[in-house]
Amino acid sequence: MDTIAAVPFSSRRAYLLEARYEFLRLLRTPSFSLPCLLFPPVFYLLFGVLLGGKGGPAAATYLLAGYSVFGVMGVALFGFGVTVAMDREQGLLTLKRAQPMPPGAYLVAKMAMAALFAAIILALLAVLAIGVAGVRLSALQWLALVATCLVGVLPFSALGLWLGTLVSGRGAPALINLIYLPMAFLSGLWVPLNMLPAVLQSIAPAWPAYHLAQIAQQVIGVDAGRPLLLHVAVLAAITVVFFLLARRRLLR
Repeated sequence: MDTIAAVPFSSRRAYLLEARYEFLRLLRTPSFSLPCLLFPPVFYLLFGVLLGGKGGPAAATYLLAGYSVFGVMGVALFGFGVTVAMDREQGLLTLKRAQPMPPGAYLVAKMAMAALFAAIILALLAVLAIGVAGVRLSALQWLALVATCLVGVLPFSALGLWLGTLVSGRGAPALINLIYLPMAFLSGLWVPLNMLPAVLQSIAPAWPAYHLAQIAQQVIGVDAGRPLLLHVAVLAAITVVFFLLARRRLLR
């Protein structure tokens, strides 16, 4: 009976340890942690506060949603895509499958890592938004924005996981950057969509970042007019589709 009772605790401990070591692994990797943690707040300070100062707190509030999504998207894409590609190349995935650990611990650890990094980015953006840009949101709006972005880790984690199964560890950063940066710009994360040409505005809904940004904007009071459930459904479908595609490739 004692052995049976100890199994759930052992499983929980395995998940927690795997998540802790994955977080520390990437936190101690400057090529990952510094760009992921610093780029969103620095870009927000530059474009949302200094260059966007003429728009006042309203512009800073709008761009807060965009740069929050920008930060979450980067952590998930690079945290999954690059590390999975490297782990595949080095045989670490094969080693982990041979170890007596819960089968889902590897993916759960990476999702927990992405959520922790995302929480740090959101905290940095909140300090800038409140202390420098003069953004004023209610406690409920802040909680809704944080919850939206943390849940928003999932579709980009699934996309990053799939990308990590396509290329080698050396090729993964280039491939992800080719998707990450254009998606951020074309989804209206850096500048409002109405400042882009009409043809680019029309194809914005093809990007998952657009849908997460629309949800983030709605929860802080910037409503673009599209139904909230539409954005949620698109992101849920993207999560399922890319996770299944990645799973198929990983099980080959």
